[in-house]
Order: sequence, then C-alpha cells, then structure tokens
Amino acid sequence: VQLQASGGGLVRAGDSLRLSCAASGRFFSSYIMAWFRQAPGKEREFVASIAWNGATQIADSVKGRFTISRENPGYTGYLQINTLKPEDTAVYYCAAGRHGLGFIEANKYDFWGQGTQVTVSS
Repeated sequence: VQLQASGGGLVRAGDSLRLSCAASGRFFSSYIMAWFRQAPGKEREFVASIAWNGATQIADSVKGRFTISRENPGYTGYLQINTLKPEDTAVYYCAAGRHGLGFIEANKYDFWGQGTQVTVSS
C-alpha cells in the first residue's frame, strides 16, 4: 500500500487548504483513512478519520474547522482545513488502517504517507 499526501503549502491565517491523500497498491476501500499532524518538537497527533461508509471522527481541537472526506469507492481522501491558524502549522500525514473507526493512536494505523507541510503565517 502506498499513500501520497499533497496540497500543503505556505498560507496566511484565515486561509483555507484542501489536502489530498491518494492510495494505491493493495489498498482496500474498506480501510479507514486518517490524518495526523506533527508540529516541530511535538508528538504526532490525530486529526480526523473516515470509514468506507462516510462515518467520521474529528479531533475536538479542530472540530468545526476541519472536514474529512473521501471519494467513492474510497481510494482518495481529503482534509479540508478552514480558517487556518498559526498553531495549525505542522507536517500533515495521511494514514490507513484496518482496525476500524475510533482509534486515535498512531500505532493503530498500518500504512503511512510521506507527509505534506502546512505553514500558516500570522
């Protein structure tokens, strides 16, 4: 399984971005797709996840500004980020897992993309 994240960049506070995650290889649409982020000097943190049927889980810290979605049959996922803040600056990673929705621990996800940098200036 390969995951390719894209869509990051340097933006201003208040802007929006849409990150994409393209899955290939032996990826099954039943896999959970998720986004994590890691800011400099901090632990990798869960952001959002989505199941094959569209059910989602969003971290409380970003709820209301971040939306996760995926295409049907589900090989491409998206993370829409609105009203960006400087504290959103991080490398954003897409991940996929077979354990079902509801896991926020990184070790519950089996496959990882390379990450895309999001930098938000104030």
